[in-house]
Order: sequence, then structure tokens, then C-alpha cells
Amino acid sequence: MTHTDSGLSSSSDDTLDRQLPPEWDRLLATGARPPAPPGAPAAGPLLDNLAGWGPADTPAGPFALLPVQLERDLDRIADWMNDPAVAAFWELAGPPETTADHLRAQLRGDGRSVPCLGVLDGVPMSYWEIYRADLDPVARYYPARPQDTGIHLLIGGGGDRGHGLGTTLLRATADLVLDHRPHCGRVIAEPDLRNIPSVAAFLGAGFRYADEIELPDKRAALMIRDRAHRHQL
Repeated sequence: MTHTDSGLSSSSDDTLDRQLPPEWDRLLATGARPPAPPGAPAAGPLLDNLAGWGPADTPAGPFALLPVQLERDLDRIADWMNDPAVAAFWELAGPPETTADHLRAQLRGDGRSVPCLGVLDGVPMSYWEIYRADLDPVARYYPARPQDTGIHLLIGGGGDRGHGLGTTLLRATADLVLDHRPHCGRVIAEPDLRNIPSVAAFLGAGFRYADEIELPDKRAALMIRDRAHRHQL
């Protein structure tokens, strides 16, 4: 998981502004969720049933994390991965199968990483990976604690970047993790040090810069948001 990074760089090109089907709008409005298939990673205990977390209220509108369904979401996510501003850090540009392989590795796993669409006010506009950092290879590179939860993200449309929206959604997502994972004391991230907009967004969302760490494919800023300090930020 350590090769991914937050795609928050500025860009002038919008991508795939399609809305979810009407049935998803109703589910988001009521806070209900379609049941996750038995054995699906998002329904498992490693991330406390992420599929059932429900939406968060933000200044930009209701925001929800919806676990990816490959047949529904692949084209959209693959298009985002081919945006040069995203590809510079995620390195998943290419045919849809490149993105599909990345998603399948998580969807067929044990639930320690769940790929999600970020849906803001009914519109899918970002891609997220919520993962158990303490069970991830990144744990070899920082003093991990049990139940540490990590975040990777990209903002899909260029029009949604560069206006502080990443900060808003990072704060909301970190709050969702801390609200629904009672044994998790910290939310962590490891954006590429070169991605200054991403590091700034994490700082604005209440994360602290904890260290500079050398990962196999990048030099990263270790960003941490502590449960103990969440209401002070």
C-alpha cells in the first residue's frame, strides 16, 4: 500500500461528473446502506464494518464512503487515475485493467484495506482507501500502534481541487474513522513530501507532521491525527 498517495494537486481538467443511480441517492439521504455481501472485506471486523458507517455532515454537504464495486466504479476510477495530476503520485495510469488489478488486490483480501468512492452531496467525486496501517507494510517504517488506521485519497475532478475541499473531506473522514472505530487511537497518512498541496490539506484537517520517513518508493511525510486531541483542533 505504500506506493499510493493523495491526489490533491491542482488541475484544470474536470473528469466524470456522473451522479450515482437514484437508489443510491435515497440510501445516502436516509443513512441506510445496501447490505454488503457475506465475506466482503467492507463487511468484516478489521475495519469495524466500514460499509455500515453512513454519511457525515460537512460544510460542503453530506459526505459518505461507499465501498467500491468493480463493475459499477472501474471506469470512473480508471479515468481519474489517468489524470496527469493524479498519475504523478498514484502511478496507475494506463488501461482500466491496471486500475482493476489494484482494486481486486484489496477486494479479494481480508479486509485490511477497503477501496471506496467518496460521494459528496450525491456526487461521486473522490477515491479513498481506508486501511489498517498496523497491518500494512508501512508499519515497518514508523512506530505503529495497534489499530492505527490509514488514509489514501485522490480528488477526482480538477474543479474540486485547490479550494480547500480536500481539507474538509479529510477532516470528515478522520472523524468517521474515530467515531466508528472505538479502539483506534490514531489516523495516519503518508503523502509524498513533494505533494505540498496534500501535506497542507492534512495539516488543515487537524493532522500533525510527525516525521519524515523513507518508504520503498517515496520519501513521505508521516501525518497523524490523534484521538486524544481531536476536539482541540
